[in-house]
Amino acid sequence: MRHAARAVMVLALGALTLQSALAASAHSLRNPGTPASHGVRGQVRTVELDPGRATVTHATTAAPFRMLGVTWDDPAAPLTGVAEVRTRASGSLAWSEWRRLDSGDSHGDDSARRGGTDPLWVGTADEAEVRIVTDGEELSDLPEGLRLDLVDPGPGTAVGPLPTVPPPAAGPNAPGAAAAPRPAIVSRAGWGADESLSSQPATYAASGKIKAAVVHHTADSNSYTCADAAAVIRAIHAYHVNQLGWRDIGYNFLVDKCGTVYEGRKGGVDRAVVGAHAYGFNTQTTGIAVLGTFTTAAPPQAVLNSLGALAAWKLGQYGIDPAGTTTLTAGADGTNYFHNSWLLGAPLTMPTLHGHRDGYNTECPGEKLYAELPAIRAIAAGKTPAKP
Repeated sequence: MRHAARAVMVLALGALTLQSALAASAHSLRNPGTPASHGVRGQVRTVELDPGRATVTHATTAAPFRMLGVTWDDPAAPLTGVAEVRTRASGSLAWSEWRRLDSGDSHGDDSARRGGTDPLWVGTADEAEVRIVTDGEELSDLPEGLRLDLVDPGPGTAVGPLPTVPPPAAGPNAPGAAAAPRPAIVSRAGWGADESLSSQPATYAASGKIKAAVVHHTADSNSYTCADAAAVIRAIHAYHVNQLGWRDIGYNFLVDKCGTVYEGRKGGVDRAVVGAHAYGFNTQTTGIAVLGTFTTAAPPQAVLNSLGALAAWKLGQYGIDPAGTTTLTAGADGTNYFHNSWLLGAPLTMPTLHGHRDGYNTECPGEKLYAELPAIRAIAAGKTPAKP
């Protein structure tokens, strides 16, 4: 029977213990024969959700988690309704407010095994509840194989300055020296990447170059500390690889709220590495994600400065004006946030520095960050000096 009005589908979930839920740890998913990790291994615990029972969804873990997401079997299937979660911090009796899990770019890599929401950083918690809010859809409309995934990225708070990738004179795909200086970039080793998770080799754009940069937000909590940023990135990496089946973290670069820039997907920050961040346009763009959510919160000036500096350098490798436009060829049928649609192979005029919502039907990178794109372009083009 179809609901006539907005309803809440509450998914049944029994008590979860560490012993019963270690279905997908980083150890168990590591491919045989892959090299030992250079980073900190965490654990991922999974629990099946039962949309056929109307009882309270509740999970209790014997060991804490710090990030979570909801996933399902078919990476091409959309999530009907909106998944919302709340958590209880370890040692606390207080529950968080209900928070929305954005339905991310589930297509991701061509290797994707599952669809999923964007992951959400929740701090240190040991209890979670999930609900799906709908506008009239039936339970049978939900994708099959719904699951709650709880991620513990492991310890590893940075002490002292993090290592940065040493800047070369020019990248192997660059037409010459970059037009802008290369900013400091924290290496994968610096944020503690578990390289045994990403055993597949990097892939590169066939053209040897990119044509645009796409700005994202990770739709996480903004309450993380900058000392937590490495752990946040490790958790995103584990979620993308272990839970969604991607070959590596989806973004080429990440920026924390203090303006620190991090290397994302492996393969060389100065090369045209193909990411999994902009469905239909991955082979032509580089993806830069800001840790946090910027739907109602404004991004700090340090973030704008770093986005401008990174875009100036990365696009400058290929002689691209960060304040200009380019023509991208659609790699799939698509519709964006503004209800513009196109077919596979269509030529699309895009800003060389644009938001994820320009090429996909998503709120990303959030209203407040999207509104700052003109200022970021001006900083990248050198027309407006970066503010302190």
